[in-house]
Amino acid sequence: MDDLMQAVVWLEEVGKNDLSVVGGKGASLGEMINIGVPVPGGFAVTAQAFRDFINRAGIAKKLFEALDVDVNQESELHKAEEAAKKLIMQAQVPEDIEKAIKSRYEEMCKREGGPVFVAVRSSATAEDLPDASFAGQQETYLNMRGAEDVFNAVRKCWASLYGARAIFYRVEQGFEHDKVNLSAIVQKMVDSEKSGVMFSSQPSTGEPLVVIEAAWGLGESVVSGSVSPDNFVVDRASKKIISKYIASKEIMIIRDPKTLKTVTVSVPAEKKEAVVLEDSEAIKLAGYAEILEKHYGIPQDIEWGVEKAKIYILQSRPITTIAAAKKEAGPAAAPDKSKILLQGLGAAPGVATGIVRIITSGRELDKVKQGDIMVTKMTMPDMVPGMKRAGAIVTDEGGMACHAAIVSRELGCPAVVGTKKATAILRDDMEITVDGGKGIVYEGRVALASPARPASAASAGGVVFSKPITATEIKVNVSEPDRAEAAAATMADGVGLLRIEHMILGLGKTPNWYIKNGKTEEYIDELVKGIKVVADAFFPRPVWVRTLDAPTDEFRAMEGGEGEPHEHNPMLGWRGIRRDLTETDHFRLEIRAFKKLHEMGLTNAGIMLPMVQHVREFQKAKAIMVDEGLDLEKIDVGIMVETPGAALTIEDFIADGIDFISFGTNDLTQYTLAVDRNNENVAGLYSELHPAVIKLIEFVVEQCNEAGVKTSICGQAGSYPEMAKRLVEIGITSISANIDAVATVRETVARSEKILMLNALRNREP
Repeated sequence: MDDLMQAVVWLEEVGKNDLSVVGGKGASLGEMINIGVPVPGGFAVTAQAFRDFINRAGIAKKLFEALDVDVNQESELHKAEEAAKKLIMQAQVPEDIEKAIKSRYEEMCKREGGPVFVAVRSSATAEDLPDASFAGQQETYLNMRGAEDVFNAVRKCWASLYGARAIFYRVEQGFEHDKVNLSAIVQKMVDSEKSGVMFSSQPSTGEPLVVIEAAWGLGESVVSGSVSPDNFVVDRASKKIISKYIASKEIMIIRDPKTLKTVTVSVPAEKKEAVVLEDSEAIKLAGYAEILEKHYGIPQDIEWGVEKAKIYILQSRPITTIAAAKKEAGPAAAPDKSKILLQGLGAAPGVATGIVRIITSGRELDKVKQGDIMVTKMTMPDMVPGMKRAGAIVTDEGGMACHAAIVSRELGCPAVVGTKKATAILRDDMEITVDGGKGIVYEGRVALASPARPASAASAGGVVFSKPITATEIKVNVSEPDRAEAAAATMADGVGLLRIEHMILGLGKTPNWYIKNGKTEEYIDELVKGIKVVADAFFPRPVWVRTLDAPTDEFRAMEGGEGEPHEHNPMLGWRGIRRDLTETDHFRLEIRAFKKLHEMGLTNAGIMLPMVQHVREFQKAKAIMVDEGLDLEKIDVGIMVETPGAALTIEDFIADGIDFISFGTNDLTQYTLAVDRNNENVAGLYSELHPAVIKLIEFVVEQCNEAGVKTSICGQAGSYPEMAKRLVEIGITSISANIDAVATVRETVARSEKILMLNALRNREP
């Protein structure tokens, strides 16, 4: 492109060399159009237009200064996001740029013969690079119609360049903020009657076979694994279909013609068992796949759709799951007498023999021991811990792009998906052999099968596993300092709960024993030593340390606990802040420990006060901190929200300057519902998902978000995928999970954020 100063350009006017003009996505789309691939038409608002906007609006200097923060400090990162987005959204867009965008959309409508629905997609200039994809870092707005709506969507795309996730990712990848610009792609929407994904080479082995997956409606059903798609394998050499698998397709995702919203509906009875693609369509799609791989010089992962019998290529990106150095899977050489139990799709190569464990939900994962064969209807993100232990995966549903297939390939774990009836035919404790390359499940131990073994997430089959990036911080709960290393290995964004009472209980002596025996410095040193291990492991990521919250019955058996009161219900008694403010000597020792930690440079250690119910308690605790010489400007001080009293008066705490809150859902639930969580007679009434509990959480999060106060959850409920999903929807800042649940919660959050974003975009009024 010669004229880099143009505000808008047609996609066909750009190509792969114009990354600096229209970003990675725009350059790829333009390139595909120019080589004859059927890509939905549209235009790009250039990166230069964005740069002109921030320069002429006079916000460039302030913008990049706002981004100069420590991205590992959550509060700083989100302040940067807020400041940057505010600058973008409040600045005046030059009239000529606004006019260019609106005029070009109107020209596009003329091209199409009337008002057209478009997708407005972000395309950064540091995107779709060989070593940094930047996938999902900026926003997309679907089903936009009308010049004003399109212009507003472009503006929001610009602002999304400075989302917390995008800021963090650029820093992690070594990209300077002021060197990255953003183009907005305005592209015709494709209302697909059938769609799917295809791989230009076999995604597990790299063989020259085009793998096509197809389902009715929009392609999200295939990507999510919510439907078992038809599967075609086309040999690139012979141009023939060498394998065809027709699935039973129960649901499809469509755009409702009346509401224009995306909905999931049942597949009409006559289509459930019907083949989605004609052979000619499969061959034609394979042709496009081969063209794209040859053109780009690397195997491609391609999204496609068919509207009114016309094929559209919607996106093409490199396949990332093919091992750099391919290893032969060593297919099982089954003796003639070996019985084939099931056949499906070979989703991840390798051979494993092991014992069957039927899993119906994430709560049954304990059944899966190292090397067992996990058999389930379809894997979900909360099953990942079990998948890591499994020797192989077998599912009823799914295709090559479903959750089970993708995760199995990443883990290097053999997998056969889409068998239709694995959970019905196989039984617990059966010994089977799984050939993940051929898609075959044999009865018993088959000759030449590799022994089942748990997969390694570090470098499984040459594929490096990395954590998904989420806007919601994923933190970890730590009970003991000796678990610091394991906690840090989760790559959590910090510690949402470090329980100080567990350190004290481990000493065998109560705080009062140390006070009475003149050994207060020894006690302080023990606290410092324990907290330091965790704070060091996570520095500079935040570590929120909960002050003493041991019920009296836990102290009674310890040395120095002889005088502990006998309480009918210790959980409702003298614990947490209540004890701190009546037995202040031990509380002061804890504060001195924090002071020492900060003097050591461990400024990431924050104080979290438990069992608070009134702002006066918070005020008195802060007064003691100040009296002990703690600089409250240099330390985060927050409260546990465990009582309805604290939740319903959260505005008072905000007004008094809390830095953060964290929900202790175990206590909040029992106090809200009047259900003793330790009483088996009423255990069935205990539910963290009770509407009353959720309403309290929603209220607190809403108030805190408005005031810029960080919100988290450290109760057991944060480790439940269903709760994690709900918390993301509510808008919580972070979720702190148990060590063994961090990966699961992170994947659940990543998926929930994506679904939330997509639903919000789809449900926008045209």
